[in-house]
Amino acid sequence: MADNKDLVLKIENVGKDYMLGAVTGDTLKDALRLRVHRAKNKQVDNATLHNRFFSALDDVSFEIQRGECVGIIGSNGAGKSTLLKLISRITTPSRGRISIDGKVASMLEVGTGFHPELTGRENIYLNGSILGMKKEEIDEKIDSIISFSECQDFIDTPVKRYSSGMYVKLAFSVAAHLDADIMIMDEVLAVGDVKFQHKCLNKMKEIAKNEGRTVLYVSHNMDTVSTLCDRCLVLSQGHLVFDGPVDEAIRLYNGAEVKTNTTADFAKYIRPGWLQRD
Repeated sequence: MADNKDLVLKIENVGKDYMLGAVTGDTLKDALRLRVHRAKNKQVDNATLHNRFFSALDDVSFEIQRGECVGIIGSNGAGKSTLLKLISRITTPSRGRISIDGKVASMLEVGTGFHPELTGRENIYLNGSILGMKKEEIDEKIDSIISFSECQDFIDTPVKRYSSGMYVKLAFSVAAHLDADIMIMDEVLAVGDVKFQHKCLNKMKEIAKNEGRTVLYVSHNMDTVSTLCDRCLVLSQGHLVFDGPVDEAIRLYNGAEVKTNTTADFAKYIRPGWLQRD
């Protein structure tokens, strides 16, 4: 990592490619298949490779300081979730380098790390251990976790009977009480009720300001991005197209969306004769 002690995340020219027609390009089988293919076809031109692979991210670079709340926005397929999976070490980059100084806690999907047959209390210990918490640490925080989750009445009920909103409440509460340096949220709060969303946003702002933790937040809800974040990244077709103030990022995002999705030019079309007025 760099000499800057406040630098917790550095992304350098990162790219991620997926093999078209394959479920994933990260399995041992896919790696061996690609190795054999390249061995048999030593002279493979770039055009051939581009025809076989899709770049979900390409040449993305940025740095994030300790205590920042950074929004990541973009249309569907822009590469947001792929970027968060790379930072969370769920998958590896095809090229480039990711440097992380500290522990990462991520909520990328509802109920990740939960076992449906276990109770909410038991899943707190399970999920906490997956996120790197020791049993003694969970023991100290379990009352606060349960209280924040608002699931007191159902905490000893198997989570398979929980609604998706209850899943989110419990999962977020565990992640929020973990002493992680970087907290990653990917749209999961959209499942919860509005009141709990505001509660979570306030909690993330609090831990960033008072505890110096870094928050990466992906959402299509621009109001929550504006409320929480003090900086924003805009991704488009796998490229980082903006890194700066939240208001400017949202204007760029909304402008691109309006231009591509909600307007059309019908000037060249002529109304059929049978629709003409006499």
